[in-house]
Amino acid sequence: MPDQPRDAGTASPLLRSLTLTHAVLYGLGVTIGAGVYVLVGVAAGRSGMHAPLAFLAAAISMGFTAASFAELGTRMPVSASEAAYVAAAFNRRWLSLGMGLLVVVTATVSAATISAGSAGYIRVFIDLPPVVIIAAVVLAMGAVACLATAHSIAFAGVMTLIEIGGLILIIGAGFTQSGDVIARLPEMIPAAGDLASWTSVGATTLVAVFAFIGFEHLVNVAEEMKDPGRTLPRALFLTLGLTASLYMLVIWVAVTTVPPEQLALLPAPLATVFQQLTGLPLVTMSAIAVVATLNGVVVHMIMIARVLYGISSKGDLPHQFAKVSPLTHTPLVATAMAVAGILSFALFIPLEGLADWAARGTLLIFAGINLALIRIKHREATPQGAFECPLFIAYLGLLSSMALMAFDLVT
Repeated sequence: MPDQPRDAGTASPLLRSLTLTHAVLYGLGVTIGAGVYVLVGVAAGRSGMHAPLAFLAAAISMGFTAASFAELGTRMPVSASEAAYVAAAFNRRWLSLGMGLLVVVTATVSAATISAGSAGYIRVFIDLPPVVIIAAVVLAMGAVACLATAHSIAFAGVMTLIEIGGLILIIGAGFTQSGDVIARLPEMIPAAGDLASWTSVGATTLVAVFAFIGFEHLVNVAEEMKDPGRTLPRALFLTLGLTASLYMLVIWVAVTTVPPEQLALLPAPLATVFQQLTGLPLVTMSAIAVVATLNGVVVHMIMIARVLYGISSKGDLPHQFAKVSPLTHTPLVATAMAVAGILSFALFIPLEGLADWAARGTLLIFAGINLALIRIKHREATPQGAFECPLFIAYLGLLSSMALMAFDLVT
C-alpha cells in the first residue's frame, strides 16, 4: 500500500460542483492556447498541404495517454493526481512528491510564458510597460482563480468560447468564401510512395504534440466533479477530439487560403488568413489572442493550486496549502502560491529556454503516468465503476512518449 499521509486531517474537502460542460470547457481552455495562432505557420512550413495529418497523428498519440489518465483518474479522483498515481504504483513518497512538484513547475513555467507573451498582444490596445502589464494580468487572473471553482471555470469557459469562436470564424469563412477548401481535399494525403512527404508529416507531429498538451490537467479537478467516474473519461476524450477537429480544420483552411511557404514566414499567420478571408483588420484576431492568453493563465492557476492542495493533504507539503476557504471552497493559500510563482518566473527569469523544458517535462510526466498504470494493472484488476484502459494502450502511451523524447534529443 502507498505511504499513509502524515497529516491528512488538516485537509478540508473540496466542493463537488463541476459538470461535464464545466469539465470540457476547462479542458478546452487549458489545451487550446494562443500558441496555435503561431503554430500554424510552423506546421505549414514543414509539411505544406499535408500539415493537418500531423495533428491527427499527434491526437492519436495523445489518445493513448488520455486513456491511461482516464483509468487512473476514475480509480483515484483526487487533486495532485499524478503524484497520487505514482504513490499507488511505486509506494515511494519521494517519487510521488517529485512527480507532483514536476507537474507544478512545468505548469508554472507554461503559465509564466503565456503571461509574458500576453504583454505584446495587450500593448496593441494599451501602451504600458510590459512589466506592468504582466503583473496586472497575473494578479487579475489570480483573483479570478480564487473564486468558487464553478465560477472561475465558468469565467474561463466564456473566454474559451471566445477563443474557439475565433477559430470557428476562420473555419466558417474558409468554407463559405473559398471553394478550394473542399475541392483540394485530395491534396492533404501524400502519395503512398512519397517518402519525403510522409517523413515531413512525422517531423511535424512532434511539433503538433505540444499543441495538445494541457488536456491531462483535467484529472486535477476530478475531485471537484459531480460524477468523476463518468465525467472524467468523457471530458478527456471530448477535449482531445474537439481540439483535434478544430486544429485540423483551421490548418486546412489556412494552407488553402495562403500558400504554405508564405504562411511559414508570417509572424501572425492566422490573423493574415482571417484578414484575407473576411477583409476585417488584423486587430480583430489580436483581441481574440488576448483572450486566449488570459484564459491560459487562469486555467493553469486553478490546476497548480489543486496540485499543491493534493500534495499538502497527504502531508508532503505544509498543511496551510490544504486549507479551503469556507466562502469559496477553494484552496486560497495554494492559489496565492501559484500566483506568486507565475509572477516570479514571468518577471525575473528568462523564459525562452525554460518553455522548451516545460514541454519535455510534460512528456516525462506522460511516460511516468503510463508506467504507473502498467505497474498497477499487473498487480490488480480494474475496480468496478472505473474506466478500463486496455494494458496494450498503456504500453503504447509509454512508448509514444519515450519515442517523442528520444526524437527531441536527437533533433
